[in-house]
Amino acid sequence: MIKLFDKKTAQALFTALMFGLVLLFLYAAWRAIIAFLFAIFFAYLLAAPVARLEKWLRGSRGAAIAAVYVIFAAVLVVLSVAAGPTVMDEANTLRSQAPELMERISSGALVEQIAAQHGWSRDTVKRVQIFVGEHRREIIDTSQNFLVRAAKSVQNTWWLFLVPILAIFFLKDGSKFADAIVGAVEDRGNRKIVAATIVEMNTMLGHFIRAQMTLAALAVVVLTFVLWAMGTPYAFALGPAAGALEFIPVVGPVIGGLLVVGVAFTAGYGHVLWLVIFLVVWRGIQDYFTSPRIMGSTLQLHPLLVLFGVFAGGEVAGVIGVFLSIPVLATLRILWHTWQMARKPHITATNF
Repeated sequence: MIKLFDKKTAQALFTALMFGLVLLFLYAAWRAIIAFLFAIFFAYLLAAPVARLEKWLRGSRGAAIAAVYVIFAAVLVVLSVAAGPTVMDEANTLRSQAPELMERISSGALVEQIAAQHGWSRDTVKRVQIFVGEHRREIIDTSQNFLVRAAKSVQNTWWLFLVPILAIFFLKDGSKFADAIVGAVEDRGNRKIVAATIVEMNTMLGHFIRAQMTLAALAVVVLTFVLWAMGTPYAFALGPAAGALEFIPVVGPVIGGLLVVGVAFTAGYGHVLWLVIFLVVWRGIQDYFTSPRIMGSTLQLHPLLVLFGVFAGGEVAGVIGVFLSIPVLATLRILWHTWQMARKPHITATNF
């Protein structure tokens, strides 16, 4: 009797089949998986204050988690009451005037206004108006597609409301999960490697999430204040929006800057050049002064690898993929080090 497959071939086919099934499952359940990932990130964000309150409350972790959630909710309420009405009013005004602003661009009225402000010649105005007229359809289609995609993104983020609820379980039993993983390893040397890996991943993820949140909060305050001081239209809508986008690595600040400049230019703001200069200077301060001091060297990723991860994450999962790309790359780096430690006994856990 002729055997169609030998043992090694059957094992290879089985492995490929299981890998394919796992990928299919990840694709089908991506929304639930992302909800759990963001719950883990949210838990890392609150882990430090929970640990401190737990010491003050004599080891009652449940009470510490409840207290942190109450404080977090109170801060959100205060911010909503203090700044919410102004931000929402300007956001609603900007949304209601968006069609009018787009019509000013496509009709050439905006060109006339800018030409009058900066003293352009009639030939320059005519050339710009011809260019806008030739690309009128593309401008309208691009704007409409952007608004439709933004609306769909907001509608598809209902699962974010589950994140704080799921995070409670990770805050409460996260250490038990880690102990279970370490305890499942029989060899003592490998157990030390796994334990060191988990500690390194905990440190990296917690530091990354808290650093990104700090950078975003700082950007919200600075951008809103400076835009307001410069008299930029819709400052209290654009500042928080652009600042919040800083939470998304690399791509977020670029989109935020383009949003601010685009709206200011469309609204006929007379100091767009100074606005661009400020945004460039602010980007330099964030990238070369603030971020290195807040983020530190915890991630240990080359800038080229970060750019690759950001673009690849955007292609795979859009904005969410961009945000997840950097912690995923950092996790892969740690796992790679773990694999090297398992292969080469002379590499110890203290080499992390």
